[in-house]
Amino acid sequence: MSLISKAARLLTAAALLGGLGLTQAQADEAALYGPVAPDGSTFIRGYNAGSATFDLSLGSVQLRAIAPRASSDFKFLPAGSYTAKSGGQSLPVQLKVNKYYTMVQLPGGALSLVDEPVFRNRQKAMLRLQNLSDSSLTLKTADGKTEVIKPVSANSRGEREINPVKVRLALFAGDRKISDLDPLVLERGEIVCLYVTGTADKLSPVWVKRPVAAN
Repeated sequence: MSLISKAARLLTAAALLGGLGLTQAQADEAALYGPVAPDGSTFIRGYNAGSATFDLSLGSVQLRAIAPRASSDFKFLPAGSYTAKSGGQSLPVQLKVNKYYTMVQLPGGALSLVDEPVFRNRQKAMLRLQNLSDSSLTLKTADGKTEVIKPVSANSRGEREINPVKVRLALFAGDRKISDLDPLVLERGEIVCLYVTGTADKLSPVWVKRPVAAN
């Protein structure tokens, strides 16, 4: 074998090994940071307001065994028209590019799609009230003296940017306190949603957090 042939084979082998090394590095990075959403993606998560575990199927996204009063992480998929399915329930939805959504399983088993507007202020926190109940509700400090989010009508959303703080809040219907809420620590760039489901005589409020870095 000529020296030229040997050199060519060595260069080919080196290129192959280098390519394998690059592939491995990319695989390691993907495992560490997770896959990057391609252009044209939309984002969806599930929230379970029911009393049994919740499985959700929507296009290529499969969210399994979401516990009661808990949420999944966001998953991405191409924007477009889909039919969300869970058990015997289904819901046609239109998901837009670069938008975030939460698919809620309500206490009775029905599905409801909630828009989650993007928040990019890394100096403050976003406090959001997603009112999926049949009553007008507001958030106040636990003593009822300070209104934090103005009254939010049934099946609507209210929100407010606030400074990072540790706070105790309560859910009110007018001047009537519905319930004290778990203590909350708000951090810069964080979105914290209070999901409220149920009816006036049996409301279920749950905090669901998401960092701004997910946007």
